[in-house]
Order: sequence, then C-alpha cells, then structure tokens
Amino acid sequence: MQKFNKNLVIAIVSGAILIALVLFSFIRDDSKFINYGLYKSLLENSLVKKAVVDDNYIILYGINEKYKIAKESLDLKELYKSIPIEIDNSSSITSYIMDIIVLSILVFFVLVLLRTIKKEKEFEREKKKQQEQLKNSLSGIQKKTSSSTDGNDFGSSVRPSISNVTFEDVAGISEVKEELEEIIDFLQNPIRYKEFGVKLPKGVLLVGSPGVGKTLIAKAVAGEAGVPFFYQSGASFVQIYVGVGAKRVRELFAKAKAMAPSIVFIDEIDAVGKARGGLRNDEREATLNQLLTEMDGFEDSSGVIVMGATNKLDMLDDALLRSGRFDRRVFVSLPTYEERLEILKVYLENKSTDVNIEQLAKITVGFNGAGISSFVNEAAIYALKQDKDEVTIDDFLAVKDKVLFGKKRKGSFSEYEKEILALYQSAKAISAYWLEIDFDKISLISDGFREIDKELVSKNEMLSKIKVYLSGISAVKLIYKESYSNASEDLVKAKLIATDMADRYGMGTKLYPHPNDISNILEESQEEIRGFLSGMKPTLKKVQDILIQKEAISKEELKNIVNEVF
Repeated sequence: MQKFNKNLVIAIVSGAILIALVLFSFIRDDSKFINYGLYKSLLENSLVKKAVVDDNYIILYGINEKYKIAKESLDLKELYKSIPIEIDNSSSITSYIMDIIVLSILVFFVLVLLRTIKKEKEFEREKKKQQEQLKNSLSGIQKKTSSSTDGNDFGSSVRPSISNVTFEDVAGISEVKEELEEIIDFLQNPIRYKEFGVKLPKGVLLVGSPGVGKTLIAKAVAGEAGVPFFYQSGASFVQIYVGVGAKRVRELFAKAKAMAPSIVFIDEIDAVGKARGGLRNDEREATLNQLLTEMDGFEDSSGVIVMGATNKLDMLDDALLRSGRFDRRVFVSLPTYEERLEILKVYLENKSTDVNIEQLAKITVGFNGAGISSFVNEAAIYALKQDKDEVTIDDFLAVKDKVLFGKKRKGSFSEYEKEILALYQSAKAISAYWLEIDFDKISLISDGFREIDKELVSKNEMLSKIKVYLSGISAVKLIYKESYSNASEDLVKAKLIATDMADRYGMGTKLYPHPNDISNILEESQEEIRGFLSGMKPTLKKVQDILIQKEAISKEELKNIVNEVF
C-alpha cells in the first residue's frame, strides 16, 4: 500500500503542475491597464497604431507596449475615426481550446492513476502467489523430512514458517529498521551481492532488555524479505544427554540451507552460547561448538542469515562474537517519547478511546513495547468492567501500577498499618510536590513518580529524589517515633542515587570518592527533609486522612491542599 501511495502522489503532483503550466500560458497577459485620461493622451499624441476589440476589453498597440482599457468605458465610434480597429473573436475559441486541453490532461491523469492501481493489484497478486508457492514447497519439504526422521522428535518440529509481520506492524524502531534494510535486500537479491563481491555478516545479534520486541523484529525481517523463518529457543538445544543438542543444531542448519534464502532465529541464545569457563558442561559446550562450526560452514552468499537475541551480551562466549559469526550487533533500547507515541497509536487504533496520546506517552517512560501493549489492554479491560463506552485517561492511571508492579492486596492491611502507610506515602507526596518531582498519583502501596527522558541530571535533582525517598521514614519517625520495614525499597533507591553521585559523577565532598561520601549525602538529605516535614504536620495529617479513605491522591488534589495552607 505504501508503494501505491507514493505513485499516487507523484501522479497527482505531475497532473497539477501540467494543468497549472497550461493555464498560465493561456492566462498570461502582458497588457498594461490604463485609465481614460491616459487613453485620450495616447490618441491625441498619435502613440497608438491599432486597436483590437474582444468581448470585454480594447487592446491598444502602442510603439513598444500594449495597453488595455475596459470596452464599456469608450465610445467605439470615436475610436473608429482615430485608428484602425480589429474585432477579436478568438477569446471564445481560446476558451474552447483550453477546455479541450484541460480535459485531455485530466483524462491522461485518470489513465495514469488507473494504470498505477492496476500495477499495484498485479504486484499484490504476484506477491500472494509467490507466498502460496513458498508455503506449498514448505509443506512438501516438511512432509518429506518428517517421514525421514529417525525417531527424533526435534527433526519433525524444525518447521519453517512464512512470517506475515512487516516493518509496518512494528512501531518505534526506526533506527533498527535502517540497520536491517541491507539484510533484507541481501536475502531478496543474494546474487547481486555475490557478483559485486560484497560479504554481508552471517550473524546478526539483537541485544536488548526483555519485552523490547526482538522476536517481532526478526519476524518482520523475514516478512519483508519473504523468506522461510526458522525459530528456535536457545533452551531447546540444552539437553541432559551429550550430543543431542549438537544433533539438533545440525538438523536446524541443514533445513535452513536446503531452503535458502532463509533466516535462522535463535531466541535467548545465551542459554546455549554462554561463555565457557571453569565449570564444565560437556553437553552445552558440544552444542556451542556445533553452532560455531555450522556458522563457519556456509558461504557468505549462501542466503542463510542467523539472527540471535539476548539481553545478556556480556555472558556470551567470545567465539560467537568474533568476525565471521555474530559480528553485526543491533541494540534495541527502550522506546523514546516519539517511539512510544508510534507504539500507542498502533495499539489504540481499533479501540474506542478519549485520551490524549501525548499524555499517555509521557506517563509510560520506562515501558517497553510489550509493557505498552499490556498497559493498553488492561486499561480497556478496566473500562469494560466499569461499563464504559470508551477508554479514558482515568482507566490508564487506574491500571498503571498493576502493569508495572503486579496486583498487590490492599485489604490485608490492619487499620494501624494503613495509618502508617498513609503517613509514609503522604510525606513522599508532599515532598515530591514541593521539590518538583513529577507524579500522577500516589497510593497506599506505590508512588507514581515519572522518570524524565534526560541525558543530563543536576546534583540538585538527584538530591531532591533522595529526599523524597527518605521523606516517608522521616515522617513516621517524626510522628510515631518508630521505624518500619516498608521503607526498605526506598532506602535502596536512595542509596543507589547517592552511590552514583559519589562514585560515578564526582558529586561528593571531593572529586575522587571518599568512603564517607555516600553516608554524608544520605544523612544530610534526611536532616533537611525532616526539618521541612516538621513544619508541614497539618498538611501531612490532611493528606494522611485522604489516603486512609480513598487509598490514593492525585497531584491536583494535593496541590489544592497545599494551596489552602499557604
């Protein structure tokens, strides 16, 4: 469909330019409008050689210039006495000719458009025909190979598939697409690369955290290229008995070579390609050696591309990463704001919603592609439970914590525990609002702090985050003169930030980290936030009461409470 749109645009633009040029050539008139006074002056001084009368104007031909004056403003009898006059009936003929030319251009344009549509349909039919032929050949080979297996279940399960996924189905990976375009072209035209003497990488390694879409990207590459796709998990090669995994690798590559051009995709390749070290595992090492041998065994122009996926690049054996094997690495990172926008548009396309997509993209910082898919689906389920006709932003906010952290039981807390949690979270909410740490809402069991897409973070921003994480434990100590175990996660987060400040960013007492820097940063931050909260006791109490009753408070509600006090 993309190809059709491109041709359509070219045809429309070309037709419009052609019509504009024709009209311009006819409409263009270099006559100069004059008034009656100048007309009289030209006649009296004999500066007009002749006049041409058409339907609306009189054209006066001077010595070097043409002049135009409205026909109704002159006495033609008087003009006849002064100079020769010609009657011009060509305007209607010209108009008729222009109509014919414009109509001809439009007919030409329609014919071009129809031809473009016809070609596009022929292209789609040919593509479907090729896919059907490929599927038929796949099923024939699968039957043949399954009947010849010697009792090995894996042999019959190594079945290629034709991927229906294309890059249009995968949003938010523009940079990754650019990296893989040449791989697709190679799979479609391997002879062209061979004749030109170009060697493409045998292996492409997709590196990224779980859920970023590595498997979907591999399927999209196969779908774009229209080649058989062999999917295997690294764990499927790992067996108890020595030699079984190696045999499975041989069978996989034998089928891939027989059906080249093709793609072999090994998900979680670190399961079989883990670095060899002191703790021996003969079966895993035999399987890895067989994989290395197979990758060395086929030519660069054989039409087989091996793609692997891992989120543990540092654990892979060096032999896998050397030149001639997985020497092309494509890093798939968490989607940026713009990429999240594209992903959300895809998942919201067929759903009835009343939401601002830009707002959704801002509150999904840190979400991967799979997380955004779950987020949209959970919000739709929540809206359905509420008997709503469409999904709103409130539905998304209601399920955000569930998607990120999983469902937590709120009803299991005693009344006293709720009081402690409410005070703890109210202190975090007030501190975050005061120190400008953005959030959507804060509940009894979680905060909704937004991570900001920034390359540079200041020392003050880091200290503000530490103070927010320490505010809960400080408030509970201040009011209840006691500490509780619910502070553990926040203490870990505060310590991590303080450690980065001292060890990585030189933000301690001196540029080079000092053993006491981390402790000093944490203690000073706690002292400052304790002093701030001691003056906010009435506000703490109000927010605590709201959290006990409603179990959550939004940023807007908190803003109103703080404004009442100040």
